[in-house]
Amino acid sequence: MRKKLLMGFVTLVSAFTLVACGNDNEEVNHENMDMETNSSSEESMEMNHSGSGEVPGGLKVAENPTYKVGSQAILETDHMEGMKGAEATIVGAFDTTAYTISYTPTTGGERVENHKWVIQEEIKDAGDETLESGTEVTVEADHMVGMDGATAEIDSSEQTTVYMINYTPTTGGEEVTNHKWVTEDELSAQ
Repeated sequence: MRKKLLMGFVTLVSAFTLVACGNDNEEVNHENMDMETNSSSEESMEMNHSGSGEVPGGLKVAENPTYKVGSQAILETDHMEGMKGAEATIVGAFDTTAYTISYTPTTGGERVENHKWVIQEEIKDAGDETLESGTEVTVEADHMVGMDGATAEIDSSEQTTVYMINYTPTTGGEEVTNHKWVTEDELSAQ
């Protein structure tokens, strides 16, 4: 079923791209075609920038986060083009363990190295204990196409507050809503 949906999506995107190339007066919505540049390689993967705002079961709301829900902060990270320097609005703050992971997408393609971030609650049967580097896990997050259900290796872990944010990329375009996740040290006060 997922393969059929992916094939349909690719076909639809290809059709829109051909139409855009053939007529300079028409606009094509590239909102869902944003790319993440992986800092470890030249490869790019399609991101699901905006999210539904749903959080995994068992995720604990931060009692005293540095950045309160509704406040603004400046993004100091470059997970994606247009992120660094953008003003973010905090829409959620949660205490958990955040992981960088490496995995091969379920849809095929190049291995993704050191993806930031997947949290404890997005790893199948993770339990409450912090997972060690090198542990093989199954991802239950869909931040990127081909991530959900992928077998991954834990690269590093960090006990921290993670934030769900809204922001408008510095490169322009639509506002990204309910983006998951940035860590406290990837934000600064205005």
